[in-house]
Amino acid sequence: MPELPEVEVVRRGLARWVRGRSVTGVEVLDPRSIRRHALGTEDFIGNLEDATVLDVVRRGKFLWMPLAVTSTTGATPNITETAPGDHLPKAALMAHLGMSGQLLMQDPDVPDEKHLKVRIKLSPAEGMPEQLRFVDQRIFGGLFVTSLVPTPDGGPGGLGETPLPEIAEEAAHIARDPLDPFFSFDVFYRKIKNRKTGIKRALLDQSVISGIGNIYADEALWRARLHYARATETMRRADAERLVEAVKDVMQAALAAGGTSFDSLYVNVNGDSGYFSRSLNAYGRAGELCSRCEGTGLHSIMKREQFMNRSSYTCPVCQPRPRNGRW
Repeated sequence: MPELPEVEVVRRGLARWVRGRSVTGVEVLDPRSIRRHALGTEDFIGNLEDATVLDVVRRGKFLWMPLAVTSTTGATPNITETAPGDHLPKAALMAHLGMSGQLLMQDPDVPDEKHLKVRIKLSPAEGMPEQLRFVDQRIFGGLFVTSLVPTPDGGPGGLGETPLPEIAEEAAHIARDPLDPFFSFDVFYRKIKNRKTGIKRALLDQSVISGIGNIYADEALWRARLHYARATETMRRADAERLVEAVKDVMQAALAAGGTSFDSLYVNVNGDSGYFSRSLNAYGRAGELCSRCEGTGLHSIMKREQFMNRSSYTCPVCQPRPRNGRW
């Protein structure tokens, strides 16, 4: 499953290619990939054709494209005047990548991929590919048109090029992610202090902080020298600040590398895989020397333990298990 850095890499690529361009045609080659659009194929196409893509926005792992809808064929709400001279989009194309979904920008002369599901044709733009293609081998992902609603805190819905106080309805319940300029450490700290759980479980809770998956949770906890079972109610402010900074550092490093790619099915909009997996310090390193302890002359072996039907990787020396830990 792509994590936040992977989705952000895709967002940045899409923003470069699709912002300000109109949809001139839509082909749904496999209706299973738009099954989340409850009103069916005809409505999906009707909402997209003649619409203009205003931006590409991400919160956590959720990705959507606000639309200036000029067609009245579809049933999704159109642009609505909310104040004199102020028009906000009320519809968006939502993309869920699932396990193997890919959003690729390609020209018409590029042969179709074997698992091409949806083709979106865009208005011509000099030097830019003319088609946005959704490819999905395992068909766990999909596209659908959804409504945009006001954000609860009045801030931008997520990270985008043109911040608007609107958020895709399906993403309205999740917390801001650590790369969001409007992320609040105080809100995050208050949430974890009010819970009686382990810190890794809290990091994976999208209502506490969004966008952190198993890989980056392990990496951030390693950098912060915290064990995954550390009880959230015992977290001092300094510990929590160190952890949030570690999360941000890991995410930024992953972004610089193009994301973490263990699977050839994850690629960005240009078809390139990420390479942060080569820089992991914790995840997947069971039985290897802890790179931090090794630098100090210690020979601590990384451990793998079962956690929430997944795996957690820790160093028993620099991430000691707390006596009264929580899962």
